[in-house]
Amino acid sequence: FIFGEPTEFDETTGQSPEWIYDRAEGLKDQRDFRKSIDFLEKLIKRYPDNKLIPSARLNLAYAYYKFGQKELSTSTVNQFITLYPSHPSMDYAYYLKGLNLYQERGIINKLTMQDISDRDVNNLKQAFDAFNELVKKFPDSKYSQDSTDRMTYLMNKIAEYDLHVARYYMKRKAYVAALNRAKNVYTSYPESIHVEESLVIQYIAYKELKLKDLEVAILADEIDVIKAIESDFGNYKITDGK
Repeated sequence: FIFGEPTEFDETTGQSPEWIYDRAEGLKDQRDFRKSIDFLEKLIKRYPDNKLIPSARLNLAYAYYKFGQKELSTSTVNQFITLYPSHPSMDYAYYLKGLNLYQERGIINKLTMQDISDRDVNNLKQAFDAFNELVKKFPDSKYSQDSTDRMTYLMNKIAEYDLHVARYYMKRKAYVAALNRAKNVYTSYPESIHVEESLVIQYIAYKELKLKDLEVAILADEIDVIKAIESDFGNYKITDGK
């Protein structure tokens, strides 16, 4: 080639950080997230000490999220949280972190839960923690109510998974392992809709382990478990469900 290989035109060459930032914002508004990412990455690389960089990092995390690159979005958000702990948009940073880790209903609303792994649930727990951090630190944030709603959903799904595992262990007479899973539901997610069943599993596990004192202690301390045993769980069967 006489003139060499063609080079791609770089629209940002020679432009000020303000121009690049505004152009990236415009591209984001046009939902051209791929190009917005390109502009923001160049801005951060060329002008690392510019006053626009904190906002550029958060905007980049958002663009990654919308472009489906959730791992990059999460790592960028974590950098932002570490570098700028007093930034006025910190509430949104935690919210975005939660959204990246939040698994939509499809992954855990299957007919059975056989294919769900501890890794899947760990992501849900991290999402719960991010939303919880937002609600605790920024109770008046405009993202607080939505975060609370998502936490409720996540809490019930995490508890549901732990009970699924507890039932699995009970079927195989691994009572100590079942007990630990059921206890986790009760101690970590006391507001979950699955607390009653977790108490019943604990009661049965103690009974099978012949730990009479602990069995009696549950009945003495937890009126809910007595009600549960006397009502819906009166004929409780250890299967993949109730």
